[in-house]
Amino acid sequence: MMTSGSPAAGGSLRHAFGGVLSFFILVLIGVLAFSIRLFSVIKYESVIHEFDPYFNYRVTQFLTKKGIYDFWNWFDDRTWYPLGRVIGGTVYPGLTLTAGTMWWLANSLNIPLSVETVCVFTAPIFSAFASWAAYLLTKEVKGPGAGLTAAALLAMVPSYISRSVAGSYDNEAVAIFALVNTFYLYVKTLNTGSLFYATLNAISYFYMVCSWGGYTFIINLIPMHVLLCIVTGRYSSRLYIAYAPLVVLGTLLAALVPVVGFNAVMTSEHFASFLVFIILHVVALVHYIKGILSPRMFKVAVTLVLSVGIVLCFAAVAILIAVVAASPTKGWSGRSLSLLDPTYASKYIPIIASVSEHQPPTWPSYFMDINVLAFLVPAGIIACFLPLSDASSFAVLYIVTSVYFSGVMVRLMLVLAPAACIMSGIALSEAFGALTGSIKFQLLASSDPQDNAGDATPVSVLPENGKAKIDKAEETTKERGPSKKNKKKEKDVVEKASVSHRPENRRAEKKLRALPIESSVMGILLLVLLGAFYVIHCVWAAAEAYSAPSIVLTSRTHDGLHVFDDFREAYAWLSHNTEVDDKVASCYRRQQYLEQHTYCNCWYAMSSPEKAAWEIFNSLDVKYVFVIFGGLVGYPSDDINKFLWMVRIGGGVFPHIKEPDYLRDGNYRIDSMATPTMLNSLMYKLSYYRFVETDGKGFDRVRRTEIGKKNFKLTHFEEVFTTHHWMVRIYKLKTPRNRIRGKAKKSKSKATTSSGSTISPKTKKNPWQ
Repeated sequence: MMTSGSPAAGGSLRHAFGGVLSFFILVLIGVLAFSIRLFSVIKYESVIHEFDPYFNYRVTQFLTKKGIYDFWNWFDDRTWYPLGRVIGGTVYPGLTLTAGTMWWLANSLNIPLSVETVCVFTAPIFSAFASWAAYLLTKEVKGPGAGLTAAALLAMVPSYISRSVAGSYDNEAVAIFALVNTFYLYVKTLNTGSLFYATLNAISYFYMVCSWGGYTFIINLIPMHVLLCIVTGRYSSRLYIAYAPLVVLGTLLAALVPVVGFNAVMTSEHFASFLVFIILHVVALVHYIKGILSPRMFKVAVTLVLSVGIVLCFAAVAILIAVVAASPTKGWSGRSLSLLDPTYASKYIPIIASVSEHQPPTWPSYFMDINVLAFLVPAGIIACFLPLSDASSFAVLYIVTSVYFSGVMVRLMLVLAPAACIMSGIALSEAFGALTGSIKFQLLASSDPQDNAGDATPVSVLPENGKAKIDKAEETTKERGPSKKNKKKEKDVVEKASVSHRPENRRAEKKLRALPIESSVMGILLLVLLGAFYVIHCVWAAAEAYSAPSIVLTSRTHDGLHVFDDFREAYAWLSHNTEVDDKVASCYRRQQYLEQHTYCNCWYAMSSPEKAAWEIFNSLDVKYVFVIFGGLVGYPSDDINKFLWMVRIGGGVFPHIKEPDYLRDGNYRIDSMATPTMLNSLMYKLSYYRFVETDGKGFDRVRRTEIGKKNFKLTHFEEVFTTHHWMVRIYKLKTPRNRIRGKAKKSKSKATTSSGSTISPKTKKNPWQ
């Protein structure tokens, strides 16, 4: 009978207390993750940020009003004009369905929340979920201490905050949680061999497919890890259970998402998972045959299997090559090819390379987005090798691949953030464990030199981690077959674990690893200082760098804070002064509302002279042109700065548009040395029309020069509105003039109806309208 003072009872009590404490810490981490993302609401107001989130908000409104069936069949004639867009088949529905479900649940509980409120706070809520998922994943790799540290780091990391502040209603708001949760369930299945967790893993992968196109990262990273385990001789039944259901169930579920469909089995991004799936079954077959046949028969069987397998493999490869070769891009999407070859997009698909999120990051951006984690990641990688397990090898592979992809595309810093937090959490946990262990050993040694803190452990009782190692060795040996070699290996592992955890050996090992107490205290203080610096940086980034919505800009000068609300000022004017069906061309800010061919026509028009541009816009039934201009206030993300991308993309469809025509000696200029093609382009005229009236010189604060062409008139466009800071300028297309000359004009003016009344030209419907 176990007494209350026995070691086992004390261990159970400590375990229970640690579980309760961990729970409360996780609750606080969730509150921290949610609250640190509310600066945008506190400092500004509850609004949707950016332009893609507004489209997602509009789709969510439709879902809540019309229902799920109308959502799947919704044809939106106001998107991708003039062709329109089938919303249910072209969007990743995970974000919309999640927010719609949250709104429905809140209203079912008589909590009167608007759709906008739910959309604004979806990202902060799921950031807390992502932190908890990071805890679970890191716990499977290195224990609960590392998990709590990783969760706290992810709750505050600026890279994740940048895409999950309140109002940032984009796919990444829920996708990062789905990504980390899928990895956790995979590692959990890998550690337990449970088919239940394998099924949950496939469902989580399905949610990730619904949420974001970045699901291809999962379906390529996990096969890479499975192949790594096979090559390094770490195959087990747990590996099979973790991977095979994911490929089968995950692919079937992914094909149910309309935007993915048969791409789940037809595109090159998914072929790696199928190839590894075949290899895994071949290895499983070999292990099965090895366990039931004698060594001599096994050699014969292996020869037969290899002969047949090579023939089938060559046939499958030939078919695969034929299918892939039939595609101009070899079955890869443009974004995937730009990740594999960073120069691909700039060479062949400038519309992808033109997006600022698709540019490579600079070195300062790493320090800005992950801060001190960049220095802790190498230590975490080293800790994962001490010892190396299936779970820790997956964590290492995750950080290595995410570092590469983040170096290709700045948007994928978002994928790097969880991996960096996991590795940094492991590094900090291991460092704190070593330092506090050294202090404890030195204090106990100084208080009782004869005992040295080791005699309290009974010889017959193994520590928990020692038992875990022995159990894991036995389990792995059973999975890999009851051979003599494995039995001997099992015996050696058990004996080594037992010997290494004897009290006298543990004392010697602790003494060897113990640091001086002064060094340990100094190390802990330095780690605490590093953590404080990280917290201060994260709070600053959340409050200042990433809290401002893109439609409301701020600037600090010596005379205080200035707010630039020109975008909403322009939208309000359009709302009150235009008809519902009026077409407004905004050739860079509203790309989600233009079909690609129309998009190129729009850029072709902005690159053309005024008359040719008017004809293009008129053919598209455009009534207003919306231009972003920052030359007066120094706003660098205006249309003039992005104009060369318009030229490049338009030139891909209309070959007579050539980039060198807009450059002077290879330099992009808007001053007196600019080329005539540039000075006469519609983009230049609409941006700098009447600009000289602001200061008499026409000095552009972004380009830091005087404009080249100052006093000019517009013949086919008229200015109808310019915002207070000149950041948005709206022009209206002039109506075409009738050009009727000679006798035709005379006969037209004298034409009469059958009743003898004269037709007035003013009452005739203009065929151009």
